[in-house]
Amino acid sequence: MQSVGTKIKEIRLNKGFSQEELATQSQVSLRTIQRIENNENEARGKTLQLICETLEVPIEELLDYGKKEDQQFLMFFHLSVILGVFFVVGNIVLPLILWLTKKDKIIGLQSMGAKLLNFQIWWTILTYAVTIFTIILFFHSGFLGFGTMAIIVVLPLVMSIINVILSIIFAIANRRGKQITYPSIIPMIK
Repeated sequence: MQSVGTKIKEIRLNKGFSQEELATQSQVSLRTIQRIENNENEARGKTLQLICETLEVPIEELLDYGKKEDQQFLMFFHLSVILGVFFVVGNIVLPLILWLTKKDKIIGLQSMGAKLLNFQIWWTILTYAVTIFTIILFFHSGFLGFGTMAIIVVLPLVMSIINVILSIIFAIANRRGKQITYPSIIPMIK
């Protein structure tokens, strides 16, 4: 598990801040920032709050109180999306239940789960919208037949297969220790 100072340094670098910029914007002395990042001092209280506000990261994400690493759970969390193939919106319901019950107990699940759920919600909306649009288009045009019905059935099936493949790819990557996840489209869950 990484120290708070190491996490602050990683987040600072990812956001493109220099130590001086972080010190200026957070109103914490440069020397304090340096000591925290070198793990000579531990960030606490108001200092930690100011740094987190500047970096736009929740304090809980840095501290991980009572959280543990569980790569196997994260892998199964990604695979839970496959339930959507068998049950309508199963790709949302099971991951949502797992996320709500474990997000405060497993490192990385809070943000990863929110991104997964946001993606699944939008993917499901897109799948149904495309299917309904296709049905309306074909019924409106009067072009009905076996080929039309095949397209109406195959289209959601193809989108479900793509979703399953993505969940397997992300599950394998997370099992190997890479923290990759779904892209954030329009965040509905944070």
